[in-house]
Amino acid sequence: MSFETTMASDVVGLTKSAPVSRRGFMSATAAVAAGYTLAAGPVRAGVVTTDTNGLEAGDAKIKVGSEEMPVYFARPAGNTKAPVIVVAMEIFGVHEYIKDVTRRLAKLGAFAVAPDYYFRKGVDLTKVSELKDLLLVVNAKPDAELLSDLDATVAWAGSQGGDVTRLGIIGFCRGGRTVWEYAAHSGALKAGVAFYGTLVDPANPAWPKSPMQLAPEMKAPVLGLYGGADTGIPVAQVEQMKAALEQNKKTAEFKIYPEAPHGFHADYRGSYRKDAAEDAWKQAQAWFKKYGVLS
Repeated sequence: MSFETTMASDVVGLTKSAPVSRRGFMSATAAVAAGYTLAAGPVRAGVVTTDTNGLEAGDAKIKVGSEEMPVYFARPAGNTKAPVIVVAMEIFGVHEYIKDVTRRLAKLGAFAVAPDYYFRKGVDLTKVSELKDLLLVVNAKPDAELLSDLDATVAWAGSQGGDVTRLGIIGFCRGGRTVWEYAAHSGALKAGVAFYGTLVDPANPAWPKSPMQLAPEMKAPVLGLYGGADTGIPVAQVEQMKAALEQNKKTAEFKIYPEAPHGFHADYRGSYRKDAAEDAWKQAQAWFKKYGVLS
């Protein structure tokens, strides 16, 4: 298997989640109509839905070099100095779940932005149904380009009136890995929250250092939220990351939900665990408040 189609530990967790009943799921047609990706499997009918009342929300384009990167944003209406929180997506594109998370953050007072940093391949990831086809795109994304795209996202949010002195990042699955990578890169970041982000990468020339290798370089405090039943990211690996950060005197905290599988916050998937998801969201809010991102 080449690195382009290698399943990183986050993808292993997706494909080998704890068994769930298929009752209460949307039809494929309804899921597509609602804006959800099919590559992650059946879509739950009981998804969390956040409205845009009191928000400005929509699509925009950000200049990155000679190209334009699509983003979805949401922020409190009329608030030009809202703190900026970047939303790092899973491998499935900026689909309805990621957009809804962006709106949830805006309801908390943030200018939240979800960049579609895989856009250069010309593939709409939300329309891809086969995991192997997704991996060809997302595994080829160089970390250097990813970090540059995130910097451009932050700069754009600042140009739109966002307060980049109160900068946060939150990410899910592959986006959780992105949180760790960005925390080692950005000196402007105040805090990050990583939901079940992979900590050790498979060999890939596009990814020079895994989060574990970057432990000595962390520049911002990160909260790691992990599932004890994650089949791709073992608890021992999370403990190893915790020890590496402590050894390097870096600020981080971890919470492990013993019965939760990978993707426990993804309310559109069968992996969703309501209690863990709701507690983790409260933990994320508290973390951002503790480090001055949210008021």
